[in-house]
Amino acid sequence: AARAVGLTVGPMGGFTRTGVDAEFFPDGRWKSILVANVGHPEGEADSPRLPRLSYETVVRTV
Repeated sequence: AARAVGLTVGPMGGFTRTGVDAEFFPDGRWKSILVANVGHPEGEADSPRLPRLSYETVVRTV
């Protein structure tokens, strides 16, 4: 959805989960697993989306 309006999104690793959780989820009911940056690309920084595996390749219904 973000790409449809000209934004790019990227996952960020190496963040301090306990700090994020304390700031945004102080009651402890939620835990962070990922931080994503969202914004407008600068210049030629935007690149086409890389190929993705098909749904059938990665999902097994049992």
